[in-house]
Amino acid sequence: MKRSDIPSLDDLRAFEATARLGSVRLAADRLALTHGAVSRRITKLSEDLGFKLFEKSGRGLRLTAAGETLNLTLGRFFTELATTVESLRAANARQNALVLSCEPSVAMRWLIPRLANFQCAHPDIALHLSVGGGPVEFRRDRIDLAIRRLDFRLPDAWHVQRLFPERMGPVMSPRLAPAFASEEYIALGSKTRPDAWSHWLSLHPSVPRPTEIRFYDHHFLIVEAASAGLGVALSPMVLATDDIDRERLIAPVGFDPDGSHYGLIWTGETELSGKAHDLARWLEAECKISFG
Repeated sequence: MKRSDIPSLDDLRAFEATARLGSVRLAADRLALTHGAVSRRITKLSEDLGFKLFEKSGRGLRLTAAGETLNLTLGRFFTELATTVESLRAANARQNALVLSCEPSVAMRWLIPRLANFQCAHPDIALHLSVGGGPVEFRRDRIDLAIRRLDFRLPDAWHVQRLFPERMGPVMSPRLAPAFASEEYIALGSKTRPDAWSHWLSLHPSVPRPTEIRFYDHHFLIVEAASAGLGVALSPMVLATDDIDRERLIAPVGFDPDGSHYGLIWTGETELSGKAHDLARWLEAECKISFG
């Protein structure tokens, strides 16, 4: 059969829907057509093919042997077509998207609350956010840009734009201020930096000492625990700044730089362009608002 002899797709869809749903009426509803339009398409298809596709069975329709064969083939065809179209759409979306990787705590406590502003400013950019820490597998994970605390050696092929310095300090619920001042507080630390409290206390001998130190898996957990009054968290400023603004947390002795920075890193061209450039400029502006 030549391609020109293949029946129209509209007629095939009308037949397949009727065969699958067992009713011209239901097929018409599914295809947003009238009952008559579906019937005419099935009749035309039958005439073009030269054989009957349905036969009456009581009040309904029953597929003929030829109709059964055609229906099986069309079922496979439409399923494969739908899968292919979905795959192509997903690939196109990935190609047009910008994938940003960010450390989990920073993503949850600082970045995500601000992303609505980015979407409003750049509605044409589909930003996909993934989380991760440490070295980045740009090619393997299809990552365009990454926000990381720069506490590891960057490969020569990577480029970096510094965003803000890391600043650490104790934060707590306002109702824990008396306990902190009287050295009757529980210190909350992150397992990702197990020596942070002891190091910070050694640099601040005049600060009240805790009765004990309890550890959580991540910094965002200790900040949330501090907001709930469970203790005093030694937190990066970036994770606490919003709750301090809302007066859920206080930082009675402020924050000190620890010598490290957070940065935006990428590979490839030295200078960012297009969507990546827009995101980098937006991040730079947001960091100035949050950290000066």
